[in-house]
Amino acid sequence: MNYTQTLDFLFRSLPSFEVKGASAYKPGLERISEFCRVLGNPQRNYFTIHVAGTNGKGSVSHLLASILQQAGYRTGLFTSPHLQDFRERIRVDGEMIPKQKVVNFVDKHHDRMVDLKLSFFEMTAALAFDYFAQSDVEVAVIETGLGGRLDATNIILPVLSIITNIGLEHTALLGDTLQKIAAEKGGIVKKSIPLVIGEGDARYNEVLEQIAAANRSRVIYAEREFRCEKSGETERTQRFRLERTRDARRYDVELDLLGSYQLHNLVTAAAASDYLHESTPLTISRRAFVEGIRTAAEHTVLRGRWQRLGEEPLTICDTGHNAHGLRYVAEQIAATPHRKLYCVMGFVRDKDLAHILPLLPKEAHYIFTAARTDRALPAETLCAKAAIYGLRGEVVAEVPAAVARARELAEREDMIFIGGSTYVVAEAL
Repeated sequence: MNYTQTLDFLFRSLPSFEVKGASAYKPGLERISEFCRVLGNPQRNYFTIHVAGTNGKGSVSHLLASILQQAGYRTGLFTSPHLQDFRERIRVDGEMIPKQKVVNFVDKHHDRMVDLKLSFFEMTAALAFDYFAQSDVEVAVIETGLGGRLDATNIILPVLSIITNIGLEHTALLGDTLQKIAAEKGGIVKKSIPLVIGEGDARYNEVLEQIAAANRSRVIYAEREFRCEKSGETERTQRFRLERTRDARRYDVELDLLGSYQLHNLVTAAAASDYLHESTPLTISRRAFVEGIRTAAEHTVLRGRWQRLGEEPLTICDTGHNAHGLRYVAEQIAATPHRKLYCVMGFVRDKDLAHILPLLPKEAHYIFTAARTDRALPAETLCAKAAIYGLRGEVVAEVPAAVARARELAEREDMIFIGGSTYVVAEAL
């Protein structure tokens, strides 16, 4: 198979959650455990850091990967979903896995993967584990796909587990309360392996603490370890002052990611880095931490997080796609100077719009659209649902045309926001 045929096999023969939704979700660790045994358990050849959470886990994973690279470690990074290129999911020192490596892996293991009926995500995770081992990776940051307890990545034995936060998402699969979802995501906690909680909340802290206690694992609340305040911003970067609470040590850092919500992710990454340096064989100097934060987006190629696509009119895209994430996005929009606001929005069918649409700014002119995926909610349906919550606008069926329409309407002092779905952002990019 060539690369195009290989991707066709990955995406079509065994559907992905991103394409098919819940019907493609295959919980359980038996299949990937068996397949990784066939591969020689490559995930055991390097240190790993496991990152779960409703929002922010991608940003935290990229931040940690950048910090570890700056500390001199050959660093693997496994994230999902991708925006434009499948290979974005698997990186070593910021470089995507070569196409030929993907082809070779699938050619070699095609029949066994089919026999085991692996899901798209299971195959992709196994490919990442194997490639990292081949690449002499010393430490890998592994982001969960969905949930935690039954996620394919949960066969790793990390040196640190991280849960960024808990919000209502994928309730049909993970549970319909924060406590149930916390129990699923808390499933990444391993015996005697500490857990960093990025954003604590009285509604789910006890659930995570009970899981940690049962595993004799220490709980580290990031917000208790570090205080953080924003100290400035340019068009491309933000500046923060971090203070470590145990000794009042201060860190003035610059981050090449925008969006005020990154403050929470920065605190989580700081607490994780501090633990790794103090309590594991990994050494992270102050310089490595500061430089890793400053170049996180550059060195790990993180896109779609409050990303500026243009000026006059200011054009922003963001992949926030659930109520927890879009609340932060709405606050950021409100804090951004603009005259009129134009929002290009599309969602997938399984989103709980009753919790999302009330969060969006009512004064905006909406251009409702749908990405090119079977999971996309038709733009006309979205328009009708949005009207119930006082959101008005027009329908433009395809994303490129919707973005063009927004640019046609907007004047220099206006603002265009593009989001609602990762797919919409991917097509806009």
